[in-house]
Amino acid sequence: MQTETIVQRFPKADDYLLEILLAVQNNNPEHYLPEKDLHYIAEYLGIPDSRVSGVVDFYTFFSTKPRGKYIIQVCDNVPCRIRHSQVVINTLEKMLGIHFHETTSDGLFTLEPTSCLGHCDESPVIRINDDVYTNLDSEKVTKIIQKYQAREEKK
Repeated sequence: MQTETIVQRFPKADDYLLEILLAVQNNNPEHYLPEKDLHYIAEYLGIPDSRVSGVVDFYTFFSTKPRGKYIIQVCDNVPCRIRHSQVVINTLEKMLGIHFHETTSDGLFTLEPTSCLGHCDESPVIRINDDVYTNLDSEKVTKIIQKYQAREEKK
């Protein structure tokens, strides 16, 4: 579906900016917001491009760079760090061969740091697209990633 078609489903009110941005990004197979789409959204809502860009830059769930099919966000807040989120990060980097803000060469996984995912009592935590995984260690993370990889091999 074209960006214009998605955007025009919403009223021309800046109260809908977040919803529009999410709808456009979710429709993009590379899970990001190209500059031309941001400009179109600003124009449609009658607001400055800088306002749209400011919102996109503020929220970690938005991206202006292409990302993989599975976006792995690792909580980088203090509770997760205290409970050894670095072990989770190291495991992910080793398994996937990438670091934060990178995407695997097959386009499947993007690794990103994020702020609190709201599960501090179950840290460390990651989110893969809409799925949250808690109480992680190296072994659990390995099994989770293997599950996603197996899913893709079946296709």
